[in-house]
Amino acid sequence: MANSLAGSSRPLFCCFPYNYTKSQHSSSAIHVTSSAVPMPSQHPSFEILGGASHRFLPFLPYLARPYSPFPFIAWNRHFETIFASFFRSLPDVTLRRECLRTQDGGTVTLDWVSGDDKRLPLHSPLLILLPGLTGGSGDSYVRHMLVRARKNGWRVVVFNSRGCGDSPVTTPQFYSASFLGDMREVVSHVTARYPNANVYAVGWSLGANILVRYLGQESDNSPLSGAVSLCNPFNLVVADEDFRKGFNNVYDKALSKALCKIFKKHASLFEDMGGEYNIPLAANAKSVRDFDDGLTRVSFGFKSVDDYYSNSSSSDSIKHVQTPLLCIQAANDPIAPNRGIPREDIKENPNCLLVVTPKGGHLGWIAGDEAPLGAPWTDPLVMEFIQHLENTAKSPKSSSDPEQKEALHHVES
Repeated sequence: MANSLAGSSRPLFCCFPYNYTKSQHSSSAIHVTSSAVPMPSQHPSFEILGGASHRFLPFLPYLARPYSPFPFIAWNRHFETIFASFFRSLPDVTLRRECLRTQDGGTVTLDWVSGDDKRLPLHSPLLILLPGLTGGSGDSYVRHMLVRARKNGWRVVVFNSRGCGDSPVTTPQFYSASFLGDMREVVSHVTARYPNANVYAVGWSLGANILVRYLGQESDNSPLSGAVSLCNPFNLVVADEDFRKGFNNVYDKALSKALCKIFKKHASLFEDMGGEYNIPLAANAKSVRDFDDGLTRVSFGFKSVDDYYSNSSSSDSIKHVQTPLLCIQAANDPIAPNRGIPREDIKENPNCLLVVTPKGGHLGWIAGDEAPLGAPWTDPLVMEFIQHLENTAKSPKSSSDPEQKEALHHVES
């Protein structure tokens, strides 16, 4: 759920082969062949499970290497989380912003890499990035993934939710863990604009929760060809319980401060809100729970904060996911508790694979070749997974250049 410390510009926080087929607008089909493909040895430093283990593990050699946390920095989960927030490098990327007006009059922003329309063919694979709570395209973990995918020839767009990443707020409603309307419209928009491209998505923290809920609700109808969920809180009731304990109060206060800052920039939109809204509580929230109680749960029709958390958890969606999905979690994540991971549902879903690292904190993962200041350990694994899906797609899009379409009214910014 967490993303950045308030006031910081940096982020907080045995096998058989298969031929995988997933057209952008069709459900998946698996064709098993009889020839054997050797399984890379899974390193014992990971917990790996899932109904899709046999499908994907042979093609993820990165997991044959040990997970080696960077000395000293990773000794404590809170220290690793905060270090990554403040000291991870921020790649310099020039972005082109597109503002999309949604059906309810709200606004979200899409940040594309400048020049990619001229540099990349229209059928290049497209990756949508969903940052964590209050996060956006300016966060280092987002930028590192963007740069890596772009170097591999992918078109990348960052989906900044309402009020995040300096997105304007044009209606008296923010986004939430429960609301999938904006996600549907963004996916519809980018798939219509690039109809010959396979589209994938990567989400972090609250963005991962939204992504997995979207995949579950869309099920066979999802136009995405693959997805990755990172540090997903999964069970928001469990996450809320832990969020209010011990040192986690530091993250809670930082995030509530960031939420209040966004809210106060657009407070005039909420002046005449009546009913159960508690605008003073939201404006001066001392915790994320306060903000959700005063504003979020009322905006989206929930009777209480607990009702909102219970009915917005992506753990309930895993069983319905029909899109290839890689979930990466850290066992010591202070914000996305290990005990909240829906392991049994992941085991039973033939489309899901779970990788749990022994350490990593929240949005940390300071390990691997680029530690301590470079990209998170997860980035090469994410790239390996989605590139494999793209390479093995048996229904490649046409390389012709049809007229590009717009699915939504958009406002130039």
